[in-house]
Amino acid sequence: HVQLVESGGGSVQTGGSLRLSCAASGYSSNTFCMGWFRRVPGLEREGVAGIGIDGRTAYADSVKGRFTISQDNSKNTLYLQMNSLKPEDTAMYYCAARLCASPEYNYWGQGTQVTVS
Repeated sequence: HVQLVESGGGSVQTGGSLRLSCAASGYSSNTFCMGWFRRVPGLEREGVAGIGIDGRTAYADSVKGRFTISQDNSKNTLYLQMNSLKPEDTAMYYCAARLCASPEYNYWGQGTQVTVS
């Protein structure tokens, strides 16, 4: 059973940085692709960044050049380094996992709040 637990959210001023972490268990890093999503109340969930088992990454246009997704397989941990934060980055951030052979993310963490003011 895949479990994902996010941490690292908080409040930061515009231009600041945060690093989110996602501790994962019950999965194989050889078959699961990972991603970060965010959601603002009243709006649809937005994909922020993803990483494949080959290490290739993808980003939403809104965060390119500012956010970096990475993973440490030895620690079963996914990261999202967020720099140059803007108020529009304020959201609940979720870690997610999917079998790389599937297009849908089936496993989700509980979320961690990021507030930029």
